[in-house]
Amino acid sequence: MRNAFVKTLTELVQEDPRIMVITGDLGFNVFDEFKVRFPDRYLNIGVAEANMIGVAAGLALTGKIVYVYSIIPFATMRCYEQIRNDLCYQNLNVNIVGVGGGYSYSYFGATHHAIEDISIMRALPRMTVICPGDPWETSEAVRAAASLPGPTYLRLGKRGEPLVHKPGAAFSVGKGVIIEEGKDVAIIATSTMLEGGLAATDMLKAQGISPMLVSIHTIKPFDADLLRDIAQRVPAIVTLEEHTIYGGLGSAVAEVLAESPHNPRFKRIGVRDTFPDTIGTQIYLRGKHGLNPEQIYNTVLDLINHAL
Repeated sequence: MRNAFVKTLTELVQEDPRIMVITGDLGFNVFDEFKVRFPDRYLNIGVAEANMIGVAAGLALTGKIVYVYSIIPFATMRCYEQIRNDLCYQNLNVNIVGVGGGYSYSYFGATHHAIEDISIMRALPRMTVICPGDPWETSEAVRAAASLPGPTYLRLGKRGEPLVHKPGAAFSVGKGVIIEEGKDVAIIATSTMLEGGLAATDMLKAQGISPMLVSIHTIKPFDADLLRDIAQRVPAIVTLEEHTIYGGLGSAVAEVLAESPHNPRFKRIGVRDTFPDTIGTQIYLRGKHGLNPEQIYNTVLDLINHAL
């Protein structure tokens, strides 16, 4: 995702002279070529994230379209007040790009894990929240953010995520994408768990089950119309996110279902109310929360057996 972000951003800078990039003393390897080619469009503010948001707001007020880049906890939590007051309150076109969704920075510990960011960012008025699940969604989201009114939060993984979407897919902010049609269960995934959702879908299909796989890349505004349609078509729905189950994708789906006449069985798969008590790889930490493909498969299978 990170490589797709930089590639698309480089294309945008060549097309639009208003675009600026600001980092908080991070992304040196990522932006090495960029800052050589476009030195007047790149600023390293240093380890001063609150100031970084203030500078971005000032540039936006002069007509610039700003992309702010950092590791997710630093890009969101460390400067949350400035995001709220400087960007959202004034409805400025500043795009906060957070890298390292979920346990991407696994060995760095809880300070670098990103399991609360969707919750806090979707709570902000006027904030658009986009969580791409593969390089294609990332590229489309980066390009779309340039023309969106108001601030946008883009949640990225790290690097190496595979392409999930098939050629010809259509991207629109606020609209989910059905990747696989099915009738027995809908697996609704976002961000770094789209790959795991696809793997679990393939495992279910091998057992003769018909799963639907849905990518919800935009958490806010949320595609309630698509969800209501899905709720009429399948007996069970599962949400999948490398994020706390409180306030993220699972909560957004639950909010719509609670106000809907349709009542499929529903299960949230995500991080419970805890910090990790051990250090390990991203796969290992996902496994502690039931987020690896085999665990997702077993959870979905159990839900289906109770729903049919």
